[in-house]
Amino acid sequence: MDWDKLRIFHAVADAGSLTHAGDQLHLSQSAVSRQIRGLEESLNATLFHRHARGLILTEQGELLFDATRAMMKRLEAATARIRDSEEEVFGELRVTTTVGFGTLWLAPRLPKLFAKYPDLNIDLMLEESVLDLPMREADVAIRMKEPSQADLIRKRLMSIRMRLYASSTYLEAHGEPKSMDDLEGHRLICQNPSAAQVGAGAMLVAELMAAGVPSKLTVNNYFGVLQGVLYDVGIGVLPDYLTLDFPNLVRVLPEVESVEVPVFLAYPEELRHSQRIAIFRDFVQEEIFDYRKTQKTSELPQTG
Repeated sequence: MDWDKLRIFHAVADAGSLTHAGDQLHLSQSAVSRQIRGLEESLNATLFHRHARGLILTEQGELLFDATRAMMKRLEAATARIRDSEEEVFGELRVTTTVGFGTLWLAPRLPKLFAKYPDLNIDLMLEESVLDLPMREADVAIRMKEPSQADLIRKRLMSIRMRLYASSTYLEAHGEPKSMDDLEGHRLICQNPSAAQVGAGAMLVAELMAAGVPSKLTVNNYFGVLQGVLYDVGIGVLPDYLTLDFPNLVRVLPEVESVEVPVFLAYPEELRHSQRIAIFRDFVQEEIFDYRKTQKTSELPQTG
């Protein structure tokens, strides 16, 4: 089968338009149309339904698009491996993680990585949904649970817990609760129960709701919860990895916390030898080691 025709078919199927595909491929619309007709003739099949608003894949077109999509992902992986050098790190690394971890913990630490590898480009994709690493929707993922997809290399980075935090100014104005019963006089800030989140956080929120909290603010990610806490809206359910970077947070009801939530780094088996993956993995592990070491030191009782 003619690879050029497949490449053009893939672009058309992805764009849903002969014109847009032509723009991407630097070909005229008529040239793209001729290639598609030639491919359909060679396969003796209709690949697109044509209508005024664009093109829709037929059943046969969907089958072929699945195949070309897999081929393109494999080519991207091969290209990434070829471009990786033992001495240089450059090019793009697509990293996916949750909105909270990505904005509040990872992004603030990336300047250190860029200082060491100035030619590295990172595409940071913050998603609560899990992207398909084997299909190369991303190169590497940091997730709050062990990935279930096959053909992935997994590394457990640390464990976190969801806890209660408030700002010092909020507690000065509204008082600090000493027991779960005292939460009746406060507003709770937490993730929306319908939002994608780790089960441990959802269970803790359900427990707090059962305590009879009269007012609450729900947000669909921890970045929003943190902003509510910092602006004195109420008491928030937040992951404990925020404590060092936001020293104004005061832990409330220290005996109340979720079960441990494991944090994993994962990437496809085929990228095992990628230099970009290796330097990112090592960077994250070193940052977590330093973070946890500082955290333990800060929690030691002060003597004087």
